[in-house]
Amino acid sequence: MPQLWTNWAGDQQCAPERIARPGSESELAAEVSAAAEAGQEVRAVGSGHSFTDTACTDGLMVDLSRMGRVLEADTDSGRVSVEAGIKLHALGAELAARGLALENQGDIDRQAIAGATATATHGTGARFANLSAQLVGMRLVTATGEVLDLSADSDPETFLAARVSVGALGIASVLTLQCVPLFTIHRRDEPGTLDEALDLLDEHVDGNDHYEFYAFPYSKTVMNRFSERCDREPVPVSERTLFVREALIENRIVDFFGRVGRAVPRAVPTLNRTLGRLVSADERTDHAYKVYASRREVKFTEMEYAIPRQDGREAVRRVMEMIERRRLPVAFPIEVRFAAGDDAFLSTAHGRDTCYIAVHQYRGMPFESYFRGVEEIMSSYGGRPHWGKRHYRAAALLRERYPDWDRFQAVRSRLDPGAAFTNDYVRRTLGPVAAQ
Repeated sequence: MPQLWTNWAGDQQCAPERIARPGSESELAAEVSAAAEAGQEVRAVGSGHSFTDTACTDGLMVDLSRMGRVLEADTDSGRVSVEAGIKLHALGAELAARGLALENQGDIDRQAIAGATATATHGTGARFANLSAQLVGMRLVTATGEVLDLSADSDPETFLAARVSVGALGIASVLTLQCVPLFTIHRRDEPGTLDEALDLLDEHVDGNDHYEFYAFPYSKTVMNRFSERCDREPVPVSERTLFVREALIENRIVDFFGRVGRAVPRAVPTLNRTLGRLVSADERTDHAYKVYASRREVKFTEMEYAIPRQDGREAVRRVMEMIERRRLPVAFPIEVRFAAGDDAFLSTAHGRDTCYIAVHQYRGMPFESYFRGVEEIMSSYGGRPHWGKRHYRAAALLRERYPDWDRFQAVRSRLDPGAAFTNDYVRRTLGPVAAQ
C-alpha cells in the first residue's frame, strides 16, 4: 500500500509505492536494480529539506537515513569518505572529533550530505565554492545496480556531471570530501542600513572570509553577518544562552510575527519595521560547524537565485522596490550571500563568482506573485534557480543558463537510458532523457 511522505516544510507531498531504507551499498544496489527492472521510477531522499518536489515519486523512494556512517578518514590528507545519508550536523561533529572540518557550509545543517551536494547547496564567502566543490570522489549506484567509482582522475566527465545531478544520474552511496584542519570562526552580527550595506558591499564581501546580510522589507534595516576564520580558542555558548538567542528570539518571535502577518496582511510593513528594530549586535566564537548553522524551527517556503556577483547590488534594490510598489505582504527578510565560481556542469555558480539572493514567505501566506516577480528580476541577469528551492523555470529556458548543459545530458543518457531516476520535477527542469 502506498505510504504518504511530506517534506520538511510540509508543502510537498507524495505517495510512493514503497519506501526502502537500505543500510548498506549492496542493499541500495539491490533495491534500485529491482525497481528499475520492474519499470518503477526511483528517487532518493535524505532529510526532505528541498522546497521543490525533487524527491517526490509514485514509484520507489529510497530513504538513505540508515546510511550515515563515516567510513574512512585520513587526517594527513584531509580526505574523508562518508555514507551518503549522513546529516551535516552529524558530519560536523564526526569531523571535529578527528581534527577536521568542512571548508564551508550553509546556515542549515539538517540536510543529508548527498542531497546538499546534488542541489549545489552553499554557504557564503567570496573565496569559497559550494558544498559539491568539496567532493573529490563518489560511488554512484546506477539503474542496473552497478556501482561506479567516480573521481576527477578516473572519469572527469561523469564526475563533473555527478557532483550536482539533482539525483538524475543514480543514487550516491559514498561521498569522499576534501576537508581542512578544524578551525574556529569569530562571527559578528551587526545591525545597519540597507543603503550602507549596498554601498559597502564589495568592501564587506572582499574584506571578510564570510559575509552575508538580511534585509527587512518596508524597513531600512539590515542585519550584517561578518565571519572570520581564526586560531582563537572556542568560547562555547551555554545551552541556556543559545536557547534564548535561537529558539526564543530567532524562532518564536519571528513565528509570532509571521502568524500576525498571516492573519492581518496589512500589518506586515509595521511588523517588519518592528522586527528590524529588534535586531541587535552579537558575537560568537566557536568551531566553524557550530557557528555556520542556526536553529530553524519556523516553517516557510523559499526561492533562491544565483546571479553574477556584480549584479547583486542592483538586484537587491529592485526586489525591495518591487515589494513596496506592489504592497506585497512579505513577512520574512531577504538573505544575500556570495560564493566562488566552480566547474560542475549544473552548479548554480558554474563559471562565475556568484551572488545568491533568497526570498522566503511564512507558511500559509501567498507567495506566488512575490516569487514570480523576483524570478523575472533575476532572469534579467541570467539567474539560475537553486535546484532545491521553488522556481517556475523549465528545461527549455534552463538549458540557456548552463554552458555545459549538453555535456550533462550526454552523461545522463549514458548512465540512465531508461529514465529510472526521474519524476515530475526532473522532467520539467531537465527534460526527457535523450536517445543515445
